[in-house]
Amino acid sequence: MFLWSFCSVELLLRHEPKLFGASVSDRVETLRLHFMVTVDGINTNGFVAVVEPPGEREYLGKMPAGFRMIAALLGDLDNSDGRGKVFFRQESSPDVLRRAHEHIKKAFPRDDSVEPPSVLIITWANMAAQGTSGRGDGLDAKRNTFQLVLASTDLSSYAILLYPRGGLQFLSTSVDGESKLLEAGFNEGLVKGWFRTTQGTYFRITTDEETSIKELTEKTNSGQRGVWVYEIGTSWLFAGITPGMVSSLPEEEKTATRYPISEPPQPRYTVPELTEPRYSPVQPSYPDSVQPRYTNPDPVQPVPPYSQPQHPQIVVVDEDEDLNVNVFAYNLETCAHNRHKCSAFADCRDYSNGYCCHCRPGFYGNGKDCVAEGKPQRMNGKVNGRVFVGNSPSPIELSNNDLHSYVVANDGRAYVAISNIPNSVGPSLQPLSSLGGVIGWAFALEQPGYQNGFSLIGGVFSRQAEVIFQPGNERLSIKQEFKGIDEHDHLVVSTELDGRLPAIPLGSSVQINPYKEIYQYDRNLITSSSNRDYTITSPDGTVQTRSYQWRQTITFQSCPHNEATGVAPSTQQLSVDQIFVMFDADNHLIRYAMSNKIGSVHSILPEQNPCFTGRHGCDINAMCRPGEGLQFTCECAAGFTGDGRYYIDECRENPRVCGSNAVCTNLPGTFRCECLNGFVFASDGRTCIEENRPVDHCQRGSHDCDAPERALCSYTGGSAYVCSCLPGYEGDGRVCRDIDECQQDRCHRDAFCSNTQGSYTCQCRPGFNGDGFQCKREKTQCERQRESAQASGSGSGFFSFFRPRPAVGQYVPQCDEHGAYEPTQCHASIGQCWCVDANGQEIPNTRTGSGNTPLCESVVTPPPVGPTPRPDVHPVTPGTHLLFAQSGKIEHVPLDGYKMKKEEAKPLLHIPDRVVIAVAYDCVEKMVYWTDITGPAISKASLSGGDIIPVVTKELQSPEGIAIDHVSRLLFWTDSMRDTIEVSKLDGSQRRVLFDTDLVNPRPIVTNPAYGRLFWADWNRDGPKIEMSNMDGTERTVLVKDDLGLPNGLTFDPDNQQLCWADAGTRKVECMDPHRQLRRQIVDGIQYPFSLVSFGKNLYYTDWRREAVVAVDRLSEKEMEEFLPQKRSRLYGITTTPSQCPQGMTGSSINVTCPHLSLLSVILRST
Repeated sequence: MFLWSFCSVELLLRHEPKLFGASVSDRVETLRLHFMVTVDGINTNGFVAVVEPPGEREYLGKMPAGFRMIAALLGDLDNSDGRGKVFFRQESSPDVLRRAHEHIKKAFPRDDSVEPPSVLIITWANMAAQGTSGRGDGLDAKRNTFQLVLASTDLSSYAILLYPRGGLQFLSTSVDGESKLLEAGFNEGLVKGWFRTTQGTYFRITTDEETSIKELTEKTNSGQRGVWVYEIGTSWLFAGITPGMVSSLPEEEKTATRYPISEPPQPRYTVPELTEPRYSPVQPSYPDSVQPRYTNPDPVQPVPPYSQPQHPQIVVVDEDEDLNVNVFAYNLETCAHNRHKCSAFADCRDYSNGYCCHCRPGFYGNGKDCVAEGKPQRMNGKVNGRVFVGNSPSPIELSNNDLHSYVVANDGRAYVAISNIPNSVGPSLQPLSSLGGVIGWAFALEQPGYQNGFSLIGGVFSRQAEVIFQPGNERLSIKQEFKGIDEHDHLVVSTELDGRLPAIPLGSSVQINPYKEIYQYDRNLITSSSNRDYTITSPDGTVQTRSYQWRQTITFQSCPHNEATGVAPSTQQLSVDQIFVMFDADNHLIRYAMSNKIGSVHSILPEQNPCFTGRHGCDINAMCRPGEGLQFTCECAAGFTGDGRYYIDECRENPRVCGSNAVCTNLPGTFRCECLNGFVFASDGRTCIEENRPVDHCQRGSHDCDAPERALCSYTGGSAYVCSCLPGYEGDGRVCRDIDECQQDRCHRDAFCSNTQGSYTCQCRPGFNGDGFQCKREKTQCERQRESAQASGSGSGFFSFFRPRPAVGQYVPQCDEHGAYEPTQCHASIGQCWCVDANGQEIPNTRTGSGNTPLCESVVTPPPVGPTPRPDVHPVTPGTHLLFAQSGKIEHVPLDGYKMKKEEAKPLLHIPDRVVIAVAYDCVEKMVYWTDITGPAISKASLSGGDIIPVVTKELQSPEGIAIDHVSRLLFWTDSMRDTIEVSKLDGSQRRVLFDTDLVNPRPIVTNPAYGRLFWADWNRDGPKIEMSNMDGTERTVLVKDDLGLPNGLTFDPDNQQLCWADAGTRKVECMDPHRQLRRQIVDGIQYPFSLVSFGKNLYYTDWRREAVVAVDRLSEKEMEEFLPQKRSRLYGITTTPSQCPQGMTGSSINVTCPHLSLLSVILRST
């Protein structure tokens, strides 16, 4: 149809189904626009359709297609990872309309064009080639951004295509396994005639040559590089496309793209040229019956090469609140769109022309790659190439030989090893210490005012070196590509060797003399050269001195926007000494080692401060900080603390550091993220996204639904599935909890309810009959006697069908509403009453005559009345249980002897929004005490139900340990923020501080009531210890201080008088007799214990890393079993609930002559 100006048109944005095939419907968003040309669909594959387009199989790689379209950059594009976006909007702001008019006027200077009343702007931003997103091989980082602007005037319509001056990052996409070049142009589609349908005009902007796609960003038809303008007429037929007429560039733009006026000195050897990756052009195919008609624009003039990267030509649009689409102000070169390109240890800053990345304090690099100051650095890579040795006509082939390097950054010492080196070439490689020594330059020890290579350019650069050996003039070329820091925190490099080496006999040693090398710096280019002498000592003792010339060029991409940032001096000198080289013929290894310093080229007095000489003695994971004169300090690198013996566990400190669908593995000074099955890394190398390939996770078993006995996994197509809990369980399907049907009154009111996993049972109470859902009370003795008396007087005739009646004059007992005998019984026929007991027996001397009724008391005891269980407190059955804290709840696990009855584990107490740390149990009153650090508070509740009772709620900061003295009825606790140990009665009254000095991080605390002793541990990293005192605070003594790390858990076994502890630093469980101080190890190699409790021969501890309760046999010194709760998270305090108190003194047998008890009671009474 032909729409004259400002007709209402409906615009559709369509997203091709990429991830889940045809099972996912197209998502359509609508927007009302006014435009001269009908636009029916904006497609993520880089085109705008005039009619609703068919499936992508009908046009990708098969142009011209059978429908009308404008192809801005057609290909199989992908935006499924969330980085790629398609923005569109109608714009009528004066600034945008003016800029669009300027583009049209420049392209058609002879036409009297007028400013359009509105434009439609479509932006394809950060689009990836389909199938490359998340692969991690570098292709996923290649993104294309381009725009199409449609402008209408009263006389005609125009299409303005804008491409980034920095170049397109990929030129083809894979279609059905074949590489297909991207395309741009105007396609008329099929044209229906009177007798047949023919293929209409396909006006191609690009051709079947790869260069034509590159030229989209390098040339123009509108006088501005990367901007192409076409008049598409007043008709939707695309039959008369007119390209812009100005293919030349203005002089100022040409000048701006030439070489800088002040050129750096050019080396006299070949400089490697960085080129775009090449793809094979593919000739498109068409149906036999349809012959396309092509028209190509006139050829344009080339522009000078090596132009500096410029910003993409983008028409910026502001957000419009009235449009119900995802449209916002767009500018590629801002931190908002590029923050992910910066290192995780860098900040992104916006400048007037773009953004730059800057390493944070404590890190150094170029912002794209940042490493911690002082931390050792590793480099891994492969070595390939062909090397001739001596006069040999046959080369030695090197294929993927492993290269590993390690540098101690705080003294500049670098180590390099290359494996699988044949003996025929290994000895001759010894002089080439710089083969891996580039890492020495990159991480050289910096002198004041100078910077090493990594500080300046980061870890992405190219290096080409040429070596000329004397006197034989052998030449060797070395090419290295450094690809940045990988997910393992290693610098990645690929090396290629090509050329000839002078022969060195097997068994010879090589000594390389110290040398200096001058580096010359310019933007994006570094050059250096040096002469190096080396000495060869042959196996027969012959000594030869040789030399070679070394020249190298390093190219890189710096951030051009931050002009204020100081650059390195134009020249710096690398000093290399303590050089060691060796070929290990037995293991086929070539090894290099050297010390590197970067500083001034001038002869000045060398720095004497140990930080600049490297002789400081700091740990290899520490940074040396210079002070006055020869003073210095050692500062641990980021990720390390203390003296380097203990490292920060980033996975534990920040559980979300790897995001969802990933597993975090802690490493010394860093961490590693690994994706779960079915997920792959996104472009940031850390976030895990779902694989594009459809996977039935339910059938494979790679789903994250709960166990099959609790949950059902239902496949929903593609790679999607749904988790749902089975009947009898509740939750989201990934975590299913047993429903306690007994809390829902499923059984009859006169029945017992027993909850089971996924179900429940009902059983009528004694005295009732039924199936538990319906229960009827059994007849009592009174009711049976009454029925018997009534039945004996009932006849057998017609009236016997009605209610039984007793015989005249027969005594019938009276029963109350519960079926019990009324305390007063009367016999109306004889006119007497008397009292009876509970069995209906007459009580002597209570019978009275007619008209008198005896005063009889009820002998039935009323049922006891008490508090009913709270819905969040579940009474436990008699016997010993383990109680442990897990965030906002306390769970219990019954013990069968020493074995945990895991299937009967269930929550005892739910305390939402609280973090419970320590738990303790009072065996006298059957009460559970606990601390929570969110209140903070100390509280208690009964095992049999009832309300939560606050005990201590004031003057607390972080109560982390709690202990009960069941004999003297006292409560002890530690506060790691107040650094105190305190005591009160069990109700929180008569509180006092026992200790508030010489405490740093007190946590676990236990009592020995039989001897009136108190034990606690302080996990101060600088001086961990376990202490002991009397309960009144006297005789404080350090019990253990040697060979401790992080003593988190502490318990006392009253039967064997053994004090045991679990140490997360030494990863051991140990016990000792505190009286004789005999210490022994129970187990070692545990992971991260938190709390510990003793029961009989077993020790039970909670482990943060395993998220489990672990049982250890103290006698056999072996781990016996573990319990993993349904909900996996950190476990905290643990205790037991013995069915009776430990043997010894109880609350009724306190002897006030015991000094520690009597003194403590006096102190408490006096406070």
